[in-house]
Amino acid sequence: MDHSLSLHGPAKTLPFLPPPKPRGPRSFPPSNSNFGRRRLLRSGVVVQARAGPSPCEFSSSPLNTPLEPNSPAGKFLSRVLQNQRQHFNLAVSDELKLLANDRDAAVARMSLSSGSDEGPLHRRIAQLKEHECQIAVEDVMYMLILYKFSEIRVQLVPKLSRCIYNGRLEIWPSKDWELESIHEFEVLEMIREHISTVIGLRANCSVTDSWATTEIQRLHLGRVYVASILYGYFLKSASLRYYLEECLASAHQDLHLTHRNSLQFPEAWSYGLKQNQVVGCVNNMQSISLGRGTNGHELKQEKLKCYVMGFDPETLQRCAKLRSREAVNLVEKHSCALFGDGQTGLLDTDEVILTSFSSLKRLVLEAIAFGSFLWDAEEYADAVYKLKEN
Repeated sequence: MDHSLSLHGPAKTLPFLPPPKPRGPRSFPPSNSNFGRRRLLRSGVVVQARAGPSPCEFSSSPLNTPLEPNSPAGKFLSRVLQNQRQHFNLAVSDELKLLANDRDAAVARMSLSSGSDEGPLHRRIAQLKEHECQIAVEDVMYMLILYKFSEIRVQLVPKLSRCIYNGRLEIWPSKDWELESIHEFEVLEMIREHISTVIGLRANCSVTDSWATTEIQRLHLGRVYVASILYGYFLKSASLRYYLEECLASAHQDLHLTHRNSLQFPEAWSYGLKQNQVVGCVNNMQSISLGRGTNGHELKQEKLKCYVMGFDPETLQRCAKLRSREAVNLVEKHSCALFGDGQTGLLDTDEVILTSFSSLKRLVLEAIAFGSFLWDAEEYADAVYKLKEN
């Protein structure tokens, strides 16, 4: 798996799959054509001044985050999220459309001027515009992720350089329940195994065990965090694939029960099985009847973990690999902002941190949720603004 991330080594060294160790499709609402342009919305945005929190204190704002948006689109959406939350999803769709139009217009001018004296100039302009739009769309995706965290009332851990005092890190409140609430039960079982593998905390540990302290290198903690983001992304991709296959298998069996004349599955569409019925099955994962095979016989209920363990290398890589360059850049920027030294943002440090297992678990659960939300944000953005393939 080639993720081009600077925080970890080759894929085989990642604590990515426990031994080897979703809530549903994205829920970002579609755009509304009645939503005003961003100029009108910006005119009504008021940013209130308030006293800042203490360095490692979680503020009431959802934007006390390690990474701050740099693009106009990202800064605009951050204000909307704080002051006009009800318009956030519409503003996101609006910004993505504007970014796509700006990029496409620059490419069109480059194509029209090809072969002319102005060709090199417009080619350079198109390259700069593409880079500018890529930074902006990464900010948009980050704001989508923050929105998803705010829905479950969880704030991202601030920069660790502001949270470590005398070499000790404590993160409170833990928000374990909220961070686990976004996952299905079978996914949670795999997450608990992952936590046990990467930090050594058992699923049924006592409160005393959770608050026991341990030492960990800051650089290693950053690698664990990135690996957990990728694991969360993988679990979202694999679980959706699993539920879709189960839904199709169930629909195929129902089709055989209705038509006993060996009807082939691709012909089902002409017999009234609509695509939205299949998508509806995925949207309502709780109601899926598991354990049916395509041969019409009842099989043992297949667990998600067993399903994942049965992946061939190609399927494993397809589910685990970040699909876009924007997603890769976003993971790297967020992780460097979180674990960087506060001056250069680099992770080249052998600093040893004293922290509790509870705080380590909080970071891992946050990273897994970040990966799951990244999958949603990437899917949503790609539907409007074509992302670069990784």
